[in-house]
Amino acid sequence: MKSYLLLPGLTLAALTSICCIKHNKPYTAVDKEKGSVSVNEGPKENYAAYCAGCHGEKMNAFVDRNWKHGSSLDDLVKGIKNGWPDDGMPAFAQTFSDKEIEELAQYILTGIKERKEYDFDDRPKSDIFKSEKLTVRLEPVVTGIHIPWGMAFLPDGGILVTERGGKMYKAFNKQKQEIKGVPPVVAEGQGGLLDVAIHPDFAKNQWVYFSYSKPHPDNKRLATTAVMRAKLGRGGLSEQQIVFEAQPYQSTRHHYGSRLVFDGKGHLFISVGERGNERENPQTTDNNQLGKIHRINDDGTIPADNPIKDKSGKATSLYTYGNRNPQGLALHPVTGELWENEHGPRGGDEINILEPGKNYGWPLTSYGINYNGTTITDKTTAPGITDPQHYWIPSIGPSGLTFVTGDKYKPWKGAVLSGSLRFQYLNLSYLDGTKITGEEKLLKNIGRVRDVRMAPDGFIYVAVEEPAAAIYKLVPVQ
Repeated sequence: MKSYLLLPGLTLAALTSICCIKHNKPYTAVDKEKGSVSVNEGPKENYAAYCAGCHGEKMNAFVDRNWKHGSSLDDLVKGIKNGWPDDGMPAFAQTFSDKEIEELAQYILTGIKERKEYDFDDRPKSDIFKSEKLTVRLEPVVTGIHIPWGMAFLPDGGILVTERGGKMYKAFNKQKQEIKGVPPVVAEGQGGLLDVAIHPDFAKNQWVYFSYSKPHPDNKRLATTAVMRAKLGRGGLSEQQIVFEAQPYQSTRHHYGSRLVFDGKGHLFISVGERGNERENPQTTDNNQLGKIHRINDDGTIPADNPIKDKSGKATSLYTYGNRNPQGLALHPVTGELWENEHGPRGGDEINILEPGKNYGWPLTSYGINYNGTTITDKTTAPGITDPQHYWIPSIGPSGLTFVTGDKYKPWKGAVLSGSLRFQYLNLSYLDGTKITGEEKLLKNIGRVRDVRMAPDGFIYVAVEEPAAAIYKLVPVQ
């Protein structure tokens, strides 16, 4: 049983695009005979419909950034019109007129200036957050990490935290210490140091696993999603071994994935994005590991019972395919099923229950459209495709996924949590079996929620990006 959430605040342009998916109509205009107006409205409306999903509802992502392609009006006009494919920026030449592009670029520059001059701060003024069923207090655990990406909880009570820029820290008693030995990462676009996990027998073997955007040894233009394991000691990371390296390397700087989950049976699951090459990578299973979920042994070897074989009949690392950009991965605490969330395009973010060997559709089926408003596919389901368990329209930008367990949060127990990068909240989805029956937005405006974990101490932890960058613990208020 699948479900979807149509969020409030949906713009006319976005709503038109969604309706056009269902009726296979063009996106350039709405039927004026029915009293509607052009999809392409003013720059404010166009920004909200076409740009906010990636760059922030209030231009958060533009402020204090390094402008790789320049920040003048002419630079923005060029970027909007022609795009920057390797950086995940689509071209809008077919979507907007030259005048509309210039108006949009000027609107962005004005918005950035206003944010800097007036220091708009949309963050909550209190650390107390009330939901329909529970009130929690947000307690900072570690601060001063610009973009915390992943978390892993150590037996001594410490927390390993990755910073996307390429550093790893151990947080303990609200202090942090940098861990030496992290390999070079391609910290560009969406790349960098990504997720981290510890071996189930970490207390005995000290193995730490982490995913990152690995530069090609002979060509700096190329990078891929790789997983390294290393032993954690007082001197940092030692005995480094690459246990997974997605092929082929790509020149793009987005859609790396990547989450890591151990299943308790000696296997490690790895999510890998399709790197923006949607027409080839996610549906190609022969010598292509992009846009897939992978399953390997803890030493990097391939389990013989993996579901997808190569042409010779030998098992590959592939567990599922047709996945776009999976950024949440967790095992259901009761059933043991592997759940995943992934980014759709404009609309169509998904929650999936992953079954071995199944095709999850991207880009053959989708509830979304291209960022520039054009059609990806008119199909939301098809033979041989496993439908999403749940989808969001518009996209919330899900990242991190965990199930609420234990008795500290009894009203939420059994629910699934997903971070929202776009709308800056923690999404709570109530379950009846595997069916999502209702949702709540928690921690509204806290910042881009990059990860959420249920920790061994029974508390929920969230990793939040700038401006409120920190690892927080959710403490129930009696």
